[in-house]
Amino acid sequence: MTAESTPEPGIPGESGTTGPRHRAKGRRRKTRGGHKGLKIAAWTAAGIVVLGGTGAGYLYFKLNGNIKSVDIDQALGTDRPTKVDNGSENILVLGSDTRSGSNKKLGGGADDGSARSDTAMIVHVYEGHKKASVVSIPRDTLVDRPECTDTDGNVHDAASMKMFNSAYSTGGAACAVKTVESLTGIRMDHYLEVDFAGFQKLIDELGGVDVTTTKDITDSESHLNLKAGTHTLTGKQALGLVRTRHGVGDGSDLGRIQLQQAFIKALINQIKDVDVFGNPKKLYDLANTATKAVTTDSDLGSVNKLMSFANGLKGISSKNMTMITMPVQYDPADANRVLVDEAKAKAVWKALENDRAIPKSATEGTATGKADGVVTAS
Repeated sequence: MTAESTPEPGIPGESGTTGPRHRAKGRRRKTRGGHKGLKIAAWTAAGIVVLGGTGAGYLYFKLNGNIKSVDIDQALGTDRPTKVDNGSENILVLGSDTRSGSNKKLGGGADDGSARSDTAMIVHVYEGHKKASVVSIPRDTLVDRPECTDTDGNVHDAASMKMFNSAYSTGGAACAVKTVESLTGIRMDHYLEVDFAGFQKLIDELGGVDVTTTKDITDSESHLNLKAGTHTLTGKQALGLVRTRHGVGDGSDLGRIQLQQAFIKALINQIKDVDVFGNPKKLYDLANTATKAVTTDSDLGSVNKLMSFANGLKGISSKNMTMITMPVQYDPADANRVLVDEAKAKAVWKALENDRAIPKSATEGTATGKADGVVTAS
């Protein structure tokens, strides 16, 4: 398949549908501690991908030492989905809310060194690398977690009906990848993880991100107070926006994902408009922050490899990205949890496996938040 024949996104720019909601009766309780987690630092990885197009990696090989990498292939061995050789790529992008270091001050909580994956998305890059589909996985999804071996060689038992983000807290990156591959039947070609301290600093060094909000957003837990209107978000404000769960909408993780997806489009647009070649210090600062913020699989574990990979994706604009949430329904037994809509999710995974557009029918009638359209790119 040529680049020109890459399928058009089935759901351009949509982050869900407005179909009927299915939830348990009664009021949704607020989930405590949600303000602590990294809700969208994973999206920074998409920003790093675009930054690769500036040539930052090629100019600063000495930044190799900043990048942390994990050997996913060694940990998982050969018991994995078959790698599809059709020119497409699948990348698991994860945001970890580690409680150590500078993240403690930003997120609160005890400095216990623990971490969770409060944001996860599968980025499918179509053959020709001109279009992409992004599937967000709600952290509150109840899944069957497979037995997995972490990168230290420790084996973790399988478990049923566990929250998706427990895979990372149980066995780190390798177990997160194993769980995603078990859930989707699709092999993840690469892994990217970002922490929210790096996310905040990167936004500041970019000069902020321009967004328009259609409603006031106020959330004391994420330290956010935005009036309806146009804003150039600082790093702190951007972090607050992508972390907020109760500041707008219905307080659900699905609503937060809608905000996150809108923000990443604005972020990509902003990065593409930044001219860093005329400012060597800005170029270095951006590259330094980006490489410190990211953890990759070992195949991308150098500036040269990471930026070479990123350079191949620079042709993907926000207009050519289809963004959806994995098809789910509210758990009848607990309105704060969601269950995979198996039939509709299967249609999503089949489309990605075959490098096709995600059909619109795959998200019709699934559970969705109430924050769609609240944030747009200015």
